[in-house]
Amino acid sequence: METAKNAANYVSESVQGATNQGAKEANKNVAKDSDTSLGTRASAAKDAAVNKKDETVHNTKADTNKEAAKH
Repeated sequence: METAKNAANYVSESVQGATNQGAKEANKNVAKDSDTSLGTRASAAKDAAVNKKDETVHNTKADTNKEAAKH
């Protein structure tokens, strides 16, 4: 039962990590867009940093659950 729970958590965390990766890339593109206002670019850069942190957290949790599901 615990293995199934870990497998489900692995999938959930992997999806969340991928979602944050996509958001990070989108925010990076906005931050680099010279046609966008400075305030919007700064906000997007901050959001990209938060997305990167969240992506790392979710990917780490996914890896932990993946290993736990193997046992």
